[in-house]
Amino acid sequence: MTHPMTTHHGMNDANPMIELAGVRKTFGEKAAVAGLDLRIPRGATYGLLGPNGAGKTTTIRMLLQILEPDAGEIRVDGRRLDKSILDRIGYLPEERGVYKKMQVGRLLSFFGETRSVPPAKSRPVIREWLERLELADRIDSRVQELSKGMQQKIQFIAAILHDPDIVILDEPFSGLDVLNQQVLKDIVLELKRREKTIVFCTHMIEQAERICDHVCILARGEKVVDGRVSDVKREQGGTHVRLAFEQWSGGAVETVRRAPSVDSIHEHGQELEVTLKPSATPHDLLDHLVRGGVRLGSFSRIEPSLERIFIQRVGATPEQIAAQYAAVAEEREAERIKAAQKKRRGLWGR
Repeated sequence: MTHPMTTHHGMNDANPMIELAGVRKTFGEKAAVAGLDLRIPRGATYGLLGPNGAGKTTTIRMLLQILEPDAGEIRVDGRRLDKSILDRIGYLPEERGVYKKMQVGRLLSFFGETRSVPPAKSRPVIREWLERLELADRIDSRVQELSKGMQQKIQFIAAILHDPDIVILDEPFSGLDVLNQQVLKDIVLELKRREKTIVFCTHMIEQAERICDHVCILARGEKVVDGRVSDVKREQGGTHVRLAFEQWSGGAVETVRRAPSVDSIHEHGQELEVTLKPSATPHDLLDHLVRGGVRLGSFSRIEPSLERIFIQRVGATPEQIAAQYAAVAEEREAERIKAAQKKRRGLWGR
Protein backbone atom coordinates (compact mmCIF):
# COMPACT_ATOMS: atom_id res chain seq x y z
CA MET A 1 0.00 0.00 0.00
CA THR A 2 1.48 3.35 -1.04
CA HIS A 3 1.81 6.14 1.51
CA PRO A 4 3.61 9.49 1.45
CA MET A 5 7.08 9.46 2.96
CA THR A 6 7.64 11.11 6.32
CA THR A 7 10.77 12.35 8.01
CA HIS A 8 11.23 11.27 11.58
CA HIS A 9 11.81 14.15 13.98
CA GLY A 10 11.03 12.26 17.18
CA MET A 11 8.17 12.80 19.56
CA ASN A 12 7.86 16.34 20.87
CA ASP A 13 6.48 16.50 24.39
CA ALA A 14 6.83 20.31 24.44
CA ASN A 15 4.64 20.75 21.36
CA PRO A 16 1.88 18.15 21.83
CA MET A 17 -0.51 17.05 19.12
CA ILE A 18 -3.40 16.89 21.64
CA GLU A 19 -3.66 18.90 24.85
CA LEU A 20 -6.41 18.89 27.48
CA ALA A 21 -6.28 21.52 30.21
CA GLY A 22 -8.62 21.31 33.20
CA VAL A 23 -11.25 19.40 31.21
CA ARG A 24 -14.33 18.47 33.20
CA LYS A 25 -17.58 16.69 32.32
CA THR A 26 -20.38 15.83 34.70
CA PHE A 27 -23.58 13.83 34.30
CA GLY A 28 -25.98 14.81 37.04
CA GLU A 29 -23.94 14.92 40.23
CA LYS A 30 -21.28 12.52 38.98
CA ALA A 31 -18.04 13.82 37.47
CA ALA A 32 -17.19 11.45 34.61
CA VAL A 33 -14.02 13.49 33.95
CA ALA A 34 -12.71 15.66 36.78
CA GLY A 35 -10.32 18.44 35.74
CA LEU A 36 -8.22 16.33 33.39
CA ASP A 37 -4.84 17.57 32.10
CA LEU A 38 -3.23 15.60 29.26
CA ARG A 39 -0.42 16.27 26.80
CA ILE A 40 -0.27 13.69 24.01
CA PRO A 41 2.98 14.05 22.01
CA ARG A 42 3.08 14.08 18.22
CA GLY A 43 3.77 10.62 16.86
CA ALA A 44 3.08 8.96 20.21
CA THR A 45 1.16 5.76 20.69
CA TYR A 46 -0.69 6.83 23.79
CA GLY A 47 -2.55 4.32 25.94
CA LEU A 48 -5.60 5.63 27.78
CA LEU A 49 -6.25 2.92 30.34
CA GLY A 50 -8.69 2.39 33.15
CA PRO A 51 -11.66 0.37 34.39
CA ASN A 52 -15.17 0.75 33.05
CA GLY A 53 -16.51 4.13 34.17
CA ALA A 54 -13.05 5.68 34.59
CA GLY A 55 -13.77 8.41 32.03
CA LYS A 56 -11.92 7.05 28.97
CA THR A 57 -14.80 7.08 26.48
CA THR A 58 -16.15 10.40 27.79
CA THR A 59 -12.72 11.94 27.22
CA ILE A 60 -12.61 10.59 23.67
CA ARG A 61 -16.13 11.86 22.92
CA MET A 62 -15.18 15.36 24.05
CA LEU A 63 -12.11 15.24 21.82
CA LEU A 64 -14.39 14.34 18.91
CA GLN A 65 -16.92 17.06 19.84
CA ILE A 66 -19.62 14.46 20.39
CA LEU A 67 -19.81 15.88 23.92
CA GLU A 68 -18.97 19.40 25.07
CA PRO A 69 -16.85 19.78 28.22
CA ASP A 70 -18.38 21.69 31.13
CA ALA A 71 -15.04 23.33 31.80
CA GLY A 72 -11.49 23.40 30.46
CA GLU A 73 -9.97 23.57 27.00
CA ILE A 74 -9.00 21.06 24.32
CA ARG A 75 -6.41 21.92 21.67
CA VAL A 76 -5.29 19.89 18.65
CA ASP A 77 -2.08 20.77 16.83
CA GLY A 78 -1.92 24.02 18.78
CA ARG A 79 -5.46 25.14 17.84
CA ARG A 80 -8.65 25.23 19.83
CA LEU A 81 -10.81 22.27 18.91
CA ASP A 82 -13.27 22.97 16.08
CA LYS A 83 -15.10 21.05 13.35
CA SER A 84 -12.38 21.65 10.75
CA ILE A 85 -9.98 19.47 12.73
CA LEU A 86 -12.23 16.40 12.65
CA ASP A 87 -11.15 15.40 9.12
CA ARG A 88 -7.65 14.88 10.54
CA ILE A 89 -8.95 12.33 13.05
CA GLY A 90 -9.84 8.67 12.48
CA TYR A 91 -12.04 7.04 15.09
CA LEU A 92 -12.86 3.41 15.84
CA PRO A 93 -15.59 3.56 18.50
CA GLU A 94 -16.14 1.03 21.26
CA GLU A 95 -19.80 0.73 20.28
CA ARG A 96 -19.94 -0.35 16.65
CA GLY A 97 -21.80 1.93 14.26
CA VAL A 98 -21.95 0.26 10.84
CA TYR A 99 -25.00 0.31 8.57
CA LYS A 100 -25.65 -3.41 8.42
CA LYS A 101 -27.83 -3.47 5.29
CA MET A 102 -25.25 -1.64 3.15
CA GLN A 103 -22.72 -3.45 0.98
CA VAL A 104 -19.18 -3.36 2.35
CA GLY A 105 -17.70 -1.40 -0.57
CA ARG A 106 -20.47 1.19 -0.57
CA LEU A 107 -20.29 1.56 3.20
CA LEU A 108 -16.56 2.28 3.11
CA SER A 109 -17.00 4.67 0.19
CA PHE A 110 -19.67 6.49 2.20
CA PHE A 111 -17.37 6.80 5.22
CA GLY A 112 -14.65 8.15 2.92
CA GLU A 113 -17.00 10.84 1.62
CA THR A 114 -17.83 11.91 5.20
CA ARG A 115 -14.11 12.65 5.54
CA SER A 116 -13.82 14.54 2.22
CA VAL A 117 -12.44 11.59 0.20
CA PRO A 118 -14.33 11.23 -3.12
CA PRO A 119 -15.21 7.69 -4.33
CA ALA A 120 -12.78 7.87 -7.25
CA LYS A 121 -9.93 8.35 -4.79
CA SER A 122 -11.15 6.00 -2.05
CA ARG A 123 -12.04 3.03 -4.31
CA PRO A 124 -8.47 1.71 -4.89
CA VAL A 125 -7.54 2.32 -1.24
CA ILE A 126 -10.60 0.38 -0.08
CA ARG A 127 -9.65 -2.57 -2.28
CA GLU A 128 -6.08 -2.58 -0.93
CA TRP A 129 -7.25 -2.59 2.68
CA LEU A 130 -9.84 -5.30 2.04
CA GLU A 131 -7.17 -7.48 0.43
CA ARG A 132 -4.78 -6.90 3.30
CA LEU A 133 -7.42 -7.87 5.87
CA GLU A 134 -8.54 -10.88 3.78
CA LEU A 135 -11.96 -9.40 3.02
CA ALA A 136 -11.59 -8.70 -0.71
CA ASP A 137 -14.21 -11.32 -1.59
CA ARG A 138 -16.70 -9.55 0.70
CA ILE A 139 -16.76 -6.18 -1.04
CA ASP A 140 -20.30 -6.77 -2.39
CA SER A 141 -21.60 -8.53 0.77
CA ARG A 142 -23.99 -6.78 3.09
CA VAL A 143 -22.41 -5.94 6.44
CA GLN A 144 -25.05 -7.96 8.32
CA GLU A 145 -23.76 -11.11 6.56
CA LEU A 146 -20.32 -10.71 8.17
CA SER A 147 -19.13 -12.04 11.52
CA LYS A 148 -18.54 -9.62 14.38
CA GLY A 149 -14.79 -9.88 13.84
CA MET A 150 -15.17 -9.04 10.14
CA GLN A 151 -17.41 -6.09 10.98
CA GLN A 152 -14.73 -4.90 13.40
CA LYS A 153 -12.13 -4.98 10.62
CA ILE A 154 -14.48 -3.09 8.28
CA GLN A 155 -14.92 -0.36 10.86
CA PHE A 156 -11.17 -0.22 11.39
CA ILE A 157 -10.71 0.40 7.65
CA ALA A 158 -13.34 3.16 7.85
CA ALA A 159 -11.35 4.80 10.66
CA ILE A 160 -8.09 5.04 8.69
CA LEU A 161 -9.35 5.25 5.10
CA HIS A 162 -8.76 9.01 4.85
CA ASP A 163 -5.15 8.72 6.12
CA PRO A 164 -5.73 10.76 9.31
CA ASP A 165 -2.96 12.35 11.37
CA ILE A 166 -4.63 11.19 14.60
CA VAL A 167 -6.08 7.70 15.05
CA ILE A 168 -8.30 7.01 18.07
CA LEU A 169 -8.94 3.34 18.77
CA ASP A 170 -11.48 2.53 21.50
CA GLU A 171 -11.21 -1.18 22.43
CA PRO A 172 -9.88 -2.08 18.95
CA PHE A 173 -9.35 -5.79 19.67
CA SER A 174 -12.92 -6.46 20.75
CA GLY A 175 -14.43 -9.37 18.80
CA LEU A 176 -11.13 -10.41 17.17
CA ASP A 177 -9.41 -13.77 17.56
CA VAL A 178 -5.70 -13.96 18.41
CA LEU A 179 -4.54 -14.04 14.77
CA ASN A 180 -6.59 -11.00 13.77
CA GLN A 181 -5.47 -9.17 16.92
CA GLN A 182 -1.91 -9.64 15.68
CA VAL A 183 -2.82 -8.38 12.19
CA LEU A 184 -4.40 -5.28 13.70
CA LYS A 185 -1.45 -4.73 16.03
CA ASP A 186 0.95 -4.90 13.06
CA ILE A 187 -1.08 -2.20 11.28
CA VAL A 188 -1.07 -0.02 14.40
CA LEU A 189 2.72 -0.38 14.61
CA GLU A 190 2.95 0.56 10.90
CA LEU A 191 0.89 3.69 11.58
CA LYS A 192 3.25 4.44 14.46
CA ARG A 193 6.27 4.21 12.13
CA ARG A 194 4.52 6.68 9.83
CA GLU A 195 4.37 9.13 12.79
CA LYS A 196 0.63 9.03 13.27
CA THR A 197 -0.52 10.06 16.73
CA ILE A 198 -2.45 7.08 18.08
CA VAL A 199 -4.73 7.15 21.11
CA PHE A 200 -5.26 3.59 22.23
CA CYS A 201 -8.16 3.28 24.66
CA THR A 202 -8.46 -0.15 26.30
CA HIS A 203 -8.76 -2.28 29.41
CA MET A 204 -6.39 -4.90 27.86
CA ILE A 205 -3.26 -3.86 29.73
CA GLU A 206 -0.94 -6.47 28.19
CA GLN A 207 -1.74 -5.28 24.65
CA ALA A 208 -1.22 -1.66 25.67
CA GLU A 209 2.19 -2.46 27.12
CA ARG A 210 3.28 -4.08 23.85
CA ILE A 211 2.11 -1.21 21.67
CA CYS A 212 2.22 2.07 23.61
CA ASP A 213 5.19 4.31 24.36
CA HIS A 214 3.14 6.63 26.60
CA VAL A 215 0.36 5.71 29.00
CA CYS A 216 -2.24 7.39 31.16
CA ILE A 217 -4.25 5.47 33.76
CA LEU A 218 -7.61 6.94 34.75
CA ALA A 219 -9.66 6.05 37.80
CA ARG A 220 -12.97 7.68 38.78
CA GLY A 221 -12.49 10.42 36.20
CA GLU A 222 -9.03 11.41 37.44
CA LYS A 223 -5.51 10.80 36.18
CA VAL A 224 -3.51 8.57 38.53
CA VAL A 225 -0.54 7.76 36.26
CA ASP A 226 0.77 9.59 33.18
CA GLY A 227 4.06 9.45 31.29
CA ARG A 228 6.37 7.42 29.10
CA VAL A 229 5.96 3.71 29.80
CA SER A 230 9.65 3.38 30.76
CA ASP A 231 9.40 6.30 33.19
CA VAL A 232 6.13 5.03 34.67
CA LYS A 233 7.68 1.63 35.34
CA ARG A 234 10.73 3.19 36.97
CA GLU A 235 8.82 5.73 39.09
CA GLN A 236 5.67 3.80 40.02
CA GLY A 237 6.83 0.25 40.34
CA GLY A 238 8.77 -0.14 43.56
CA THR A 239 11.00 -3.23 43.76
CA HIS A 240 10.02 -6.31 41.78
CA VAL A 241 11.61 -9.74 41.42
CA ARG A 242 10.90 -12.54 38.96
CA LEU A 243 11.74 -16.06 40.05
CA ALA A 244 11.23 -19.67 39.02
CA PHE A 245 11.70 -22.89 40.96
CA GLU A 246 13.71 -25.94 39.94
CA GLN A 247 10.45 -27.80 40.48
CA TRP A 248 7.12 -25.97 40.77
CA SER A 249 5.08 -26.71 43.91
CA GLY A 250 2.34 -25.10 45.97
CA GLY A 251 4.58 -25.33 49.04
CA ALA A 252 7.32 -23.29 47.36
CA VAL A 253 4.78 -20.64 46.34
CA GLU A 254 3.52 -20.43 49.93
CA THR A 255 7.08 -20.02 51.20
CA VAL A 256 7.44 -17.00 48.94
CA ARG A 257 4.04 -15.64 49.98
CA ARG A 258 4.91 -15.87 53.71
CA ALA A 259 8.23 -14.03 53.36
CA PRO A 260 8.26 -10.87 55.56
CA SER A 261 9.73 -8.88 52.63
CA VAL A 262 6.89 -9.73 50.20
CA ASP A 263 4.01 -7.37 49.56
CA SER A 264 2.26 -9.38 46.81
CA ILE A 265 2.88 -12.07 44.22
CA HIS A 266 1.49 -12.67 40.74
CA GLU A 267 1.79 -15.97 38.87
CA HIS A 268 2.88 -16.05 35.21
CA GLY A 269 2.79 -19.70 34.17
CA GLN A 270 5.78 -21.32 35.88
CA GLU A 271 7.18 -18.00 37.12
CA LEU A 272 6.32 -15.63 39.96
CA GLU A 273 6.45 -11.85 39.80
CA VAL A 274 6.99 -10.63 43.34
CA THR A 275 6.43 -7.09 44.62
CA LEU A 276 8.56 -6.35 47.66
CA LYS A 277 7.61 -4.09 50.54
CA PRO A 278 9.09 -0.55 50.37
CA SER A 279 11.78 -1.23 52.99
CA ALA A 280 12.76 -4.67 51.61
CA THR A 281 15.50 -5.67 49.19
CA PRO A 282 15.80 -8.65 46.80
CA HIS A 283 18.53 -10.02 49.09
CA ASP A 284 16.02 -10.20 51.97
CA LEU A 285 13.73 -12.42 49.89
CA LEU A 286 16.59 -14.54 48.55
CA ASP A 287 17.89 -15.13 52.09
CA HIS A 288 14.40 -16.19 53.26
CA LEU A 289 14.01 -18.67 50.39
CA VAL A 290 17.46 -20.21 50.87
CA ARG A 291 16.80 -20.69 54.61
CA GLY A 292 13.40 -22.18 53.72
CA GLY A 293 15.02 -24.80 51.50
CA VAL A 294 13.48 -23.51 48.27
CA ARG A 295 15.51 -24.58 45.22
CA LEU A 296 15.47 -21.76 42.66
CA GLY A 297 15.83 -22.10 38.91
CA SER A 298 16.15 -18.34 38.37
CA PHE A 299 15.99 -15.14 40.41
CA SER A 300 16.30 -11.61 39.00
CA ARG A 301 15.23 -8.05 39.69
CA ILE A 302 12.90 -6.68 37.01
CA GLU A 303 10.85 -3.67 36.03
CA PRO A 304 7.23 -4.11 37.09
CA SER A 305 4.74 -4.93 34.39
CA LEU A 306 2.21 -2.27 33.45
CA GLU A 307 -0.42 -4.72 34.66
CA ARG A 308 1.04 -4.69 38.20
CA ILE A 309 1.15 -0.89 38.25
CA PHE A 310 -2.45 -0.82 37.02
CA ILE A 311 -3.55 -3.10 39.86
CA GLN A 312 -1.67 -1.05 42.45
CA ARG A 313 -3.17 2.25 41.31
CA VAL A 314 -6.69 1.16 40.30
CA GLY A 315 -7.26 -1.63 42.82
CA ALA A 316 -8.57 -4.18 40.30
CA THR A 317 -6.99 -6.82 38.08
CA PRO A 318 -7.31 -6.71 34.29
CA GLU A 319 -9.36 -9.93 34.56
CA GLN A 320 -11.84 -8.19 36.88
CA ILE A 321 -11.96 -5.21 34.53
CA ALA A 322 -12.54 -7.54 31.55
CA ALA A 323 -15.38 -9.28 33.39
CA GLN A 324 -16.93 -5.91 34.23
CA TYR A 325 -16.52 -4.78 30.62
CA ALA A 326 -18.14 -7.99 29.32
CA ALA A 327 -21.07 -7.58 31.73
CA VAL A 328 -21.63 -4.00 30.57
CA ALA A 329 -21.39 -5.05 26.89
CA GLU A 330 -23.91 -7.84 27.53
CA GLU A 331 -26.25 -5.38 29.24
CA ARG A 332 -25.99 -2.95 26.31
CA GLU A 333 -26.70 -5.74 23.82
CA ALA A 334 -29.76 -6.81 25.83
CA GLU A 335 -30.99 -3.20 25.82
CA ARG A 336 -30.46 -3.00 22.05
CA ILE A 337 -32.43 -6.21 21.45
CA LYS A 338 -35.20 -5.03 23.77
CA ALA A 339 -35.46 -1.71 21.91
CA ALA A 340 -35.56 -3.50 18.54
CA GLN A 341 -38.33 -5.82 19.77
CA LYS A 342 -40.31 -2.86 21.08
CA LYS A 343 -39.95 -1.12 17.70
CA ARG A 344 -41.15 -4.24 15.84
CA ARG A 345 -44.16 -4.56 18.16
CA GLY A 346 -45.00 -0.93 17.40
CA LEU A 347 -44.83 -1.55 13.67
CA TRP A 348 -46.97 -4.66 13.88
CA GLY A 349 -49.54 -2.88 16.02
CA ARG A 350 -50.28 -0.33 13.33
